[in-house]
Amino acid sequence: MEKIAKKISQLKEVIEHSTTTLIVLQDNPDPDALASAAALRKLVNTMGDIQCSFTSGGAVGRAENRALVKYLGLNLRPAEQVEFGSFDLIAMLDTQPGTGNNCLSADMEPDIVIDHHPCRKDTRHCRFTDIRSQYGATSTILTEYLFAAKIEPEPQVATALLYGIRSDTQDLGRDTTSADVDALMRLYPLANKRMLSQIQRGLVRREYYRFLSVALRDARIFGSTVISNLGEVDNPDMVSEMADLLLRDEQIEWSMCYGLCHDKIHLSIRTDAEMPPASKVIRHIVARRGVGGGHESYAGGQVPVEGLSKNQLARLTSSLERAFLRQVEPSHVHSSGKKLTAS
Repeated sequence: MEKIAKKISQLKEVIEHSTTTLIVLQDNPDPDALASAAALRKLVNTMGDIQCSFTSGGAVGRAENRALVKYLGLNLRPAEQVEFGSFDLIAMLDTQPGTGNNCLSADMEPDIVIDHHPCRKDTRHCRFTDIRSQYGATSTILTEYLFAAKIEPEPQVATALLYGIRSDTQDLGRDTTSADVDALMRLYPLANKRMLSQIQRGLVRREYYRFLSVALRDARIFGSTVISNLGEVDNPDMVSEMADLLLRDEQIEWSMCYGLCHDKIHLSIRTDAEMPPASKVIRHIVARRGVGGGHESYAGGQVPVEGLSKNQLARLTSSLERAFLRQVEPSHVHSSGKKLTAS
């Protein structure tokens, strides 16, 4: 508790004399990022009467994420419509400088970075940082901040934080610490249970079923591993959603899905296996070709493909698949796999 109180004091010093803050989220923000943004807004509004704006470099795709944005009243503006230099402060939540999954340019340094992913070199130079890679969610950190500052979150923020923790830890089933459990227990009495249910059952757009069909048709089995190429997607969120879905097969321990969006291949991997960590696997897959990161049981990455011909793209995706299999299913590296569904 003493450490958190110290962080609150440091944060107050950073926001002192400021009136505007731009909160930068990952390009396709998930529930943890969205909830953390709402919580930071509440925190700085209360401590310093600071107005917050929100931006990301991509769209909000998954149904539950769209429902959460609407419920929280987050006016999430596209990065191209934002004048970054017009804000007194820039904060980053659930992402960091140089990760490749956010819209902050390399020549800009944020003032505040709060995240639960491994600390990156560029982050260490920022004025205020709180990186806790052992935590299951960034929402847990912001929950601790609110209670340490004696700010009780209203039902909307409590509900979002609760869902952010549950989502990133899969209901405390992965990458979870006692801090995540404690935060969940403190938030639960304050949350709107009916709205929580509605967010979880968010309405899906019709193209969801088309991508679901593509994912199942292309899914190939390599031992206890499944790989699926979604082709061109209009939102990278669909890639991670399909990877989650395919891991639910009772005979599967690893899943990898990938798709092409805005001249980048977006990859998502999921696992129920104890070793190796998914974060290590994704870094091996993208190597020097792109960026990647994550946690023990889930990870994502991006590889730029601008200017590649159709044949070059096919060779690249084949290389990415082999790199994945070498890590998790080495005996099947040269196999074409078996179709998950009958033709």
